[in-house]
Amino acid sequence: GGRMEVLEEKEEEEQIEEELEALEISDSLQDVEEKVSVEQVCIPNNVLDFDWSSIDTSQLPSSYQTNSLKEKKLLHVADHFLQQYTHLCPERMPLFLHPVNECGVEKFVSTTVRPTLLPYPELYHWEGCASFVSDYLTMEPLKSPITLPSSLYSPSTILRCQQGNCFDFSVLLCSLLLGAGYDAYCVHGYASREMCTLDETLQLCPLSRKPQEVPKEEMKCNKYKAKPPPGLQIELELQERAKRKAETEAAGKNMEREKEKVTEVAKPKRDPLHGLRVHAWVLVLSGKREVPENFFINPFTGKSHSTTDEHFLGIESVWNHRNYWVNMQECRDGCKGLIFNLSDAICWEMLLSGSTRPLQLHPGAKKGMHLSNQDKDGMEKEKDISFDMPPSWVAPIQISPRAFETRCSQGKKVILYRKAKLEKWAPQLNGNGLVQRLTIYGDLDCTEVVEVRKWFKNREDMLTLRTVNKQTQMTTDYFSPGHLFGLKAHTYRSLEAETDHRMEFYPEVRVDGLQKRAETAEEMREDFVGREDFLHSRHVQFGQRGAAGTQADINPLPIVQIKECFLRNPEKPADEDVAERIFLIREEKIHLTYHLKDKYITASKKDFSKVPERARRRNQVIMTPEMCITYQAGSPEKEKKLVQLYTLLKELTKEEKKLKLQARQSEAEVLNILKVRAQEESTAHLPAATWTTEREEKRRQQWEVMKNTEEEELLGQEEQHLDYLAPFLIQIGHREKMSKGQALHVRDACLADLKQRLLAKANIIQARLEKAVEELQKKDQWFQDNRSRLSAEEEEEFLTHCSETTFQIHILSLRLNREKQRAPQQYLALQEKLHKDPRLAEHLSH
Repeated sequence: GGRMEVLEEKEEEEQIEEELEALEISDSLQDVEEKVSVEQVCIPNNVLDFDWSSIDTSQLPSSYQTNSLKEKKLLHVADHFLQQYTHLCPERMPLFLHPVNECGVEKFVSTTVRPTLLPYPELYHWEGCASFVSDYLTMEPLKSPITLPSSLYSPSTILRCQQGNCFDFSVLLCSLLLGAGYDAYCVHGYASREMCTLDETLQLCPLSRKPQEVPKEEMKCNKYKAKPPPGLQIELELQERAKRKAETEAAGKNMEREKEKVTEVAKPKRDPLHGLRVHAWVLVLSGKREVPENFFINPFTGKSHSTTDEHFLGIESVWNHRNYWVNMQECRDGCKGLIFNLSDAICWEMLLSGSTRPLQLHPGAKKGMHLSNQDKDGMEKEKDISFDMPPSWVAPIQISPRAFETRCSQGKKVILYRKAKLEKWAPQLNGNGLVQRLTIYGDLDCTEVVEVRKWFKNREDMLTLRTVNKQTQMTTDYFSPGHLFGLKAHTYRSLEAETDHRMEFYPEVRVDGLQKRAETAEEMREDFVGREDFLHSRHVQFGQRGAAGTQADINPLPIVQIKECFLRNPEKPADEDVAERIFLIREEKIHLTYHLKDKYITASKKDFSKVPERARRRNQVIMTPEMCITYQAGSPEKEKKLVQLYTLLKELTKEEKKLKLQARQSEAEVLNILKVRAQEESTAHLPAATWTTEREEKRRQQWEVMKNTEEEELLGQEEQHLDYLAPFLIQIGHREKMSKGQALHVRDACLADLKQRLLAKANIIQARLEKAVEELQKKDQWFQDNRSRLSAEEEEEFLTHCSETTFQIHILSLRLNREKQRAPQQYLALQEKLHKDPRLAEHLSH
């Protein structure tokens, strides 16, 4: 008996110690929670200051403020399910089942999902949906990182406020994905600190990653090849190989050390709440929309992740608009070993058993087998017990074209990466078409700028990307097809002549097949593709200008040498097919090199010395053997006579003149391209056809209002039966009988008055049009002078005002043209009326 009492006392002491330890752990977790709840997150200040209670709920539908009978029954079923769950799994965290909405009414999470397909092609695929949600909404952290939120607002309200937490992001994204036909689910689980707080400062920006170089496969040894005897191997080659091997090993070790240093610096700090941070994301199962395998989507970033990603640390439950599933699998190793077969009752516990479970036959039953009466009775009972999910209480999700075009909250979004900063703008916010800017830094503190990349859309000059290397001060512009000169890329330091320029072209849109052109103050190189004469490169060298300080277009640089290289023409013999020809302008020499013949290691050559210029002018041209030095590879049987060499020299002399002219044309084209590019940069703007749909709708409404007003005025004029002869009949005293001369005077005066009024009206419209054009020119000049000092909002407001002035000019020009067309018709119509008027018809009929 005494031993039993001692054992009981020890058990009580151990139990008390365990309770004390649990209390200490809970206290420490509470302290950590309080510290982490105020941790810094990279979000705008206006989001932290946003008052959710200021949302006006008076205009919301009745489904937001009350629950239907079916929804009340669902809440009762959910409470009963939660009681059983907490009884069977007391150590598990609470489930996210029925938080309150914006009206303070409890709503089941599955009814908050509203599958919607919006009329935008970009939202027909998961990439576009995820990118839109991540750009359109602003991230708001949970009030406590380890507890569930107490509310879940409708996606329509979240879209109106343009911000929310991870659960709001997930519900909206899941609704769009379900509407697009994907098998998507909202997930309540746990994730890493970086994912929960949208901290991407330890990750590389996807836009800055360079494609990995594919390692070249080592030459495979041919076992049938005869091996040289070891005695013939040169000792110097062995030493060189050993030296190269040591250098490669040392370089590999240095690379590994640098990688280790980078990983140590970029390694995240220890998280005291690792595995406890609550997060919500989206699960997309394979099957529908040709999805090959299951994957996760982080709604904060819009990026896809594997279901085995180490940043996802566990799952509590998943749900869609039809049902709710609780994960019954262990998550000791994160989500790596989870089975996502939701119909597996062992791995997933379903809330509503009859809502999504398909009709299953007995294992031994066949497709054509009829069910027995007992089975039918059991199915009817199960049908009575089952409960389908009520329809969503959320109002239809709508996104206006203006909101879809604006995208980012307040038109701009900033994302910080490791050694990089990415800025996003709405497509029509910046007048120059800038939509993205990536700034790459050389240090982790983001103080040393290395490179800046800018992406553009809808520009008239077809510019899509610009990279600026801050170390070399070199700028590279990339163009889409459609530029005036067929430009594909342009690398430069400044848009001035006789500086370094490298240009790439789309050869299929150029007649000469030019692909690349590189020009400096000393030389110019051009590469060609697909030419009929097999020319693939031309190299021009320049000398120094004689008169210093003169302009390039007045006194161009003298051409010293022109070198052309040709591809092999299979229709000609190799020793007659020119591979390279060099024109030495100052030395007056021409060197020809032909292609190699088969089984030859040297090529045939010809070196010409041109006749002096004085002799050519006097026609004293005498061809001598010393003027052409020939080397014929192989037998000298094909040596040409002096007449043939003289004919070839004359052709080469003509070619030299053509090449000099082509070189000058290339220089002129470069100057023209630089002039056009400078003009495009100074007046960079978006075409009128790419302005927002809201602005186009406003213009259309203005046009309809003006058109309706003018039609009403015309109808009013027709309804008013005014006596157009009254002012002129007063002048002659309203006589009942008039002479023929008086009738002609009245007619001519009436027609002259109409003509004068039509001219005055046209002159007024013309004056207004000229005034509007002059005002627009002044605004454009002021904008060009003060553009650098304007902010994005001021620039947008100014461009909007200018577009209204442009619309006014367009309307005035249409009215002026219409008046010019209608004036003769009105004159003839009045003339016909006067001839038919009974007061004048008797005298004018003769």
